[in-house]
Amino acid sequence: MSISLTVQDALEGRSIQYELLSHQHTRSSMESAGSAHVDFNHLAKAVIVKESDEYMMVVVPSDYHVHLGRLHRLLGREVGLATEEEISSLFPDCECGAIPPLGTAYRMITLVDSTLLEQDVIYFESGDHEHLIKVSGRQFRKLLGDAEKVNIATSH
Repeated sequence: MSISLTVQDALEGRSIQYELLSHQHTRSSMESAGSAHVDFNHLAKAVIVKESDEYMMVVVPSDYHVHLGRLHRLLGREVGLATEEEISSLFPDCECGAIPPLGTAYRMITLVDSTLLEQDVIYFESGDHEHLIKVSGRQFRKLLGDAEKVNIATSH
Protein backbone atom coordinates (compact mmCIF):
# COMPACT_ATOMS: atom_id res chain seq x y z
CA MET A 1 0.00 0.00 0.00
CA SER A 2 1.44 3.41 -0.76
CA ILE A 3 -1.59 5.70 -0.32
CA SER A 4 -4.62 4.83 1.77
CA LEU A 5 -7.87 4.71 -0.21
CA THR A 6 -9.37 7.48 1.93
CA VAL A 7 -6.42 9.79 1.26
CA GLN A 8 -6.43 8.93 -2.45
CA ASP A 9 -10.16 9.78 -2.62
CA ALA A 10 -9.54 13.08 -0.80
CA LEU A 11 -6.68 14.01 -3.14
CA GLU A 12 -8.62 13.14 -6.29
CA GLY A 13 -11.92 14.57 -5.03
CA ARG A 14 -10.34 17.98 -4.46
CA SER A 15 -8.10 17.84 -7.55
CA ILE A 16 -4.95 18.10 -5.43
CA GLN A 17 -1.61 17.93 -7.21
CA TYR A 18 0.86 15.94 -5.14
CA GLU A 19 4.10 14.07 -5.26
CA LEU A 20 4.64 10.67 -3.65
CA LEU A 21 8.05 10.23 -2.01
CA SER A 22 9.44 6.83 -1.07
CA HIS A 23 11.72 6.40 1.92
CA GLN A 24 13.11 3.61 4.08
CA HIS A 25 10.65 1.94 6.44
CA THR A 26 10.28 4.06 9.59
CA ARG A 27 8.36 3.85 12.86
CA SER A 28 7.57 7.53 13.51
CA SER A 29 7.01 10.83 11.75
CA MET A 30 10.36 12.10 13.03
CA GLU A 31 12.11 9.08 11.50
CA SER A 32 10.16 9.58 8.25
CA ALA A 33 11.31 13.20 8.07
CA GLY A 34 14.91 12.15 8.59
CA SER A 35 14.75 9.28 6.12
CA ALA A 36 13.12 11.44 3.43
CA HIS A 37 15.40 14.45 4.18
CA VAL A 38 12.41 16.65 4.99
CA ASP A 39 12.48 19.57 7.42
CA PHE A 40 10.58 18.58 10.58
CA ASN A 41 8.52 21.79 10.43
CA HIS A 42 7.22 20.80 6.99
CA LEU A 43 6.05 17.30 7.97
CA ALA A 44 2.53 17.30 9.41
CA LYS A 45 1.62 14.57 11.88
CA ALA A 46 -1.72 13.56 13.32
CA VAL A 47 -2.40 13.12 17.02
CA ILE A 48 -5.72 11.51 17.94
CA VAL A 49 -7.40 12.55 21.17
CA LYS A 50 -10.70 11.48 22.67
CA GLU A 51 -13.35 12.30 25.20
CA SER A 52 -15.60 9.32 25.99
CA ASP A 53 -16.42 7.87 22.56
CA GLU A 54 -15.72 11.07 20.62
CA TYR A 55 -12.45 11.40 18.69
CA MET A 56 -10.65 14.45 17.33
CA MET A 57 -7.52 14.89 15.23
CA VAL A 58 -4.91 17.48 16.11
CA VAL A 59 -2.40 18.22 13.34
CA VAL A 60 1.03 19.53 14.31
CA PRO A 61 4.57 19.65 12.84
CA SER A 62 6.42 16.36 13.31
CA ASP A 63 8.86 17.79 15.86
CA TYR A 64 6.06 19.20 18.04
CA HIS A 65 3.76 17.55 20.52
CA VAL A 66 0.23 18.49 21.52
CA HIS A 67 0.16 20.47 24.74
CA LEU A 68 -2.80 18.78 26.43
CA GLY A 69 -3.19 21.59 28.97
CA ARG A 70 -3.65 24.14 26.18
CA LEU A 71 -6.03 21.78 24.40
CA HIS A 72 -8.10 21.35 27.59
CA ARG A 73 -8.36 25.13 27.98
CA LEU A 74 -9.27 25.61 24.31
CA LEU A 75 -11.99 22.96 24.37
CA GLY A 76 -13.21 23.70 27.88
CA ARG A 77 -13.01 20.00 28.74
CA GLU A 78 -10.42 17.33 29.31
CA VAL A 79 -9.40 14.90 26.58
CA GLY A 80 -6.87 12.09 26.52
CA LEU A 81 -4.80 10.39 23.88
CA ALA A 82 -6.45 7.58 21.93
CA THR A 83 -4.95 4.10 22.24
CA GLU A 84 -3.27 2.29 19.33
CA GLU A 85 -6.22 -0.11 19.22
CA GLU A 86 -8.71 2.78 18.93
CA ILE A 87 -6.60 4.45 16.25
CA SER A 88 -6.41 1.21 14.25
CA SER A 89 -10.20 0.97 14.24
CA LEU A 90 -10.58 4.64 13.19
CA PHE A 91 -8.08 4.30 10.31
CA PRO A 92 -8.56 0.76 8.96
CA ASP A 93 -6.91 1.60 5.62
CA CYS A 94 -3.68 2.77 7.28
CA GLU A 95 -0.80 1.02 8.96
CA CYS A 96 -0.63 1.61 12.71
CA GLY A 97 1.36 4.77 13.39
CA ALA A 98 1.19 6.10 9.81
CA ILE A 99 -1.94 8.22 10.12
CA PRO A 100 -2.43 10.90 7.44
CA PRO A 101 -3.24 14.29 9.01
CA LEU A 102 -6.49 14.64 7.07
CA GLY A 103 -9.13 14.27 9.74
CA THR A 104 -11.78 15.81 7.53
CA ALA A 105 -11.28 12.95 5.02
CA TYR A 106 -12.09 10.55 7.87
CA ARG A 107 -15.08 12.67 9.00
CA MET A 108 -13.31 13.68 12.17
CA ILE A 109 -13.22 17.08 13.85
CA THR A 110 -9.78 18.47 13.05
CA LEU A 111 -7.65 21.13 14.70
CA VAL A 112 -4.47 22.28 12.98
CA ASP A 113 -1.62 24.13 14.62
CA SER A 114 -1.12 27.51 12.96
CA THR A 115 2.63 26.93 12.44
CA LEU A 116 1.83 24.40 9.70
CA LEU A 117 -0.41 26.81 7.84
CA GLU A 118 2.53 29.16 7.30
CA GLN A 119 4.55 26.62 5.28
CA ASP A 120 4.90 26.78 1.47
CA VAL A 121 5.28 23.00 1.22
CA ILE A 122 3.85 20.26 3.44
CA TYR A 123 4.66 16.57 3.63
CA PHE A 124 2.52 13.97 5.38
CA GLU A 125 2.15 10.24 5.90
CA SER A 126 0.32 8.46 3.10
CA GLY A 127 -1.02 5.66 5.30
CA ASP A 128 2.05 3.42 5.34
CA HIS A 129 5.57 3.67 6.77
CA GLU A 130 7.42 4.01 3.47
CA HIS A 131 5.80 6.93 1.62
CA LEU A 132 5.19 10.61 2.19
CA ILE A 133 2.89 12.87 0.21
CA LYS A 134 4.19 16.31 -0.77
CA VAL A 135 1.72 19.13 -1.49
CA SER A 136 1.89 22.91 -1.58
CA GLY A 137 0.82 24.76 1.54
CA ARG A 138 -2.20 26.07 -0.37
CA GLN A 139 -3.22 22.57 -1.42
CA PHE A 140 -2.77 21.32 2.16
CA ARG A 141 -5.09 24.05 3.45
CA LYS A 142 -7.61 22.98 0.79
CA LEU A 143 -7.37 19.36 1.99
CA LEU A 144 -7.95 20.42 5.59
CA GLY A 145 -11.29 21.96 4.66
CA ASP A 146 -12.97 23.36 7.73
CA ALA A 147 -10.26 22.38 10.21
CA GLU A 148 -9.93 24.89 13.03
CA LYS A 149 -6.66 26.85 13.31
CA VAL A 150 -5.23 26.70 16.85
CA ASN A 151 -2.03 27.31 18.84
CA ILE A 152 -1.66 24.25 21.05
CA ALA A 153 1.62 22.62 20.06
CA THR A 154 5.02 22.92 21.67
CA SER A 155 8.37 21.92 20.22
CA HIS A 156 10.33 19.02 21.69
